[in-house]
Amino acid sequence: MDSHPPSDSESDSDDETTTPQTLAFPPVTRQHILNCSYHSWYPKYKPITPKSRLIPLTSPFLDYLRADSIILPDDDVDQQQQTEWDSDSGIFSKDEDEASDDDDVDILSGWHDLHATIGATIAELGGKVMPKLNWSAPKDATWMNANTMECRTPNEIYLLLKSSDFVTHDLEHAFDDTEALAEQRKAEDIPFHLVLRKSFQMNPSMEFRCFVRGRKLLALCQRDLNHFDFLAPMQHKLSSLIQQFFDVRLRDSFEDENFVFDCYVPAPYTRVWLVDVNPWAPRTDPLLFSWMEILGIPEPMGGGEDEEDLSREEVEGEFVRLKMADPTKDPRVAEALRLAREDAAKDALLDIASLSSMSEDDEVEEDFSGLPELRLVGKNDPEAWSFNTPKYSAHKLPRDVVDASQSGEGLREFAREWEAVLEKRRREDVEGGSSGEE
Repeated sequence: MDSHPPSDSESDSDDETTTPQTLAFPPVTRQHILNCSYHSWYPKYKPITPKSRLIPLTSPFLDYLRADSIILPDDDVDQQQQTEWDSDSGIFSKDEDEASDDDDVDILSGWHDLHATIGATIAELGGKVMPKLNWSAPKDATWMNANTMECRTPNEIYLLLKSSDFVTHDLEHAFDDTEALAEQRKAEDIPFHLVLRKSFQMNPSMEFRCFVRGRKLLALCQRDLNHFDFLAPMQHKLSSLIQQFFDVRLRDSFEDENFVFDCYVPAPYTRVWLVDVNPWAPRTDPLLFSWMEILGIPEPMGGGEDEEDLSREEVEGEFVRLKMADPTKDPRVAEALRLAREDAAKDALLDIASLSSMSEDDEVEEDFSGLPELRLVGKNDPEAWSFNTPKYSAHKLPRDVVDASQSGEGLREFAREWEAVLEKRRREDVEGGSSGEE
């Protein structure tokens, strides 16, 4: 059979059909973004969510978070000594010439009560909390807090929040790439909250991201991008468990039909915790999938509103109740029931005997065909080689900075350690310059 090169019009047509130019996302509304805010969904799902407290944030505190420099109130509020972050050099510094002026500045002006509430909430939750704003946690700023999200003081929370680009996105760009309808809220109307979650040991291998479209669970994957050998044998069990959790807890109760949720399965792997809800939008990281792949997954069959409820009978919009006499009072019926029970008992004994006679090599096949795909990191996948490496490469720092931040003596010791590092470098520069002149 002769072949010929396709014409320009044919090749253009093929490209259009095989390679979509844009992702086929439904319009992302501001209301959808707000529905995914922690303060919107947490009250409804509180029983299935790790213990948390929500603290409404005031305008003075939001202004403090948006300020360029980092000035932390002293732990002793009466003294009000501050450590300042110099936005030009990117280091902790205290200008001796302006020390007297700093002493007159009340960092907590306008939010003394909020500061006290945050401290009291930390104590209420056991002395250790994990902070976040409405949508994002400051995971990109953990290098400022000894590489952990765990906070024991309000100052540690402020330092993480003010150092995080993720938090800045919440504050300044929450409604980016959304439909700006006249009736929808503006960015300045967002009810910002500080979320403090009680700190507990979470096994990162058991955190999963789940994708929901049209109130159907399409797919799920690991959140931690490392390979774990023990997950593969549990794959179907975890997928089934999360599917049941979604069907019972989220499918019909969440405001939107498209969304992404994060969940955690604690040992002994019999229940599921809801950790977070994310927008169905390109801004949400699909992790082991691509959005093009997720949007192309066909809708699963069954479930949802098409299932028949056989426990009730509906006739023309009204329910009919039928009252029947107790059939067991009829002697003939009672005898028939007795014989049926005896036959059922015999059948059960036969089933037990057949099961006990099965060899260890015999396997009972289970049907997992209706479950969504749970994608795991394979042993030879590129992601498996990222173990213990920083997730956010844009925030990697020189070793001197990391060593100073991990001293374990708190924020003030970090400032002193860093100043000592700078002083050492200044002396080396001076010595190097003088030796060069000789």
